[in-house]
Amino acid sequence: MYQKKLEDDIRCPLEYGLSVFGGKWKSRIICVLAEKQLLRYSELRKEMTNITDAVLAATLKELQEEGIVDRKQYNEIPPKVEYTLTKKGVSVVPILQSICRWSGAYHKEDNEKALLQCQKCDYNSGGNR
Repeated sequence: MYQKKLEDDIRCPLEYGLSVFGGKWKSRIICVLAEKQLLRYSELRKEMTNITDAVLAATLKELQEEGIVDRKQYNEIPPKVEYTLTKKGVSVVPILQSICRWSGAYHKEDNEKALLQCQKCDYNSGGNR
């Protein structure tokens, strides 16, 4: 019978980091919130391209569960919800900027086809873009 070699809760720190901000949408959402600081759902949706509402909502929920994004809901009609980065979320931004600079050294970018949210990653470091 098959037995796991490692317990489920033993994980490589790199694996944890990539699960927190890796994937197609998480890093983009983090970079957009880093630049804009506070956005309502509809504003965040406009900043993101080619993402469905279901995927955006699910990704925001994952980022909230990891303590990267804070969601503040106001008790008013129509409903008002705002998203910001937490302290933990802000701490991820320099990592993403560093990855962006590294990638820029090895990846030829067509500036006309660059995604709007990808351009936000390097906003505070002088940018190589």
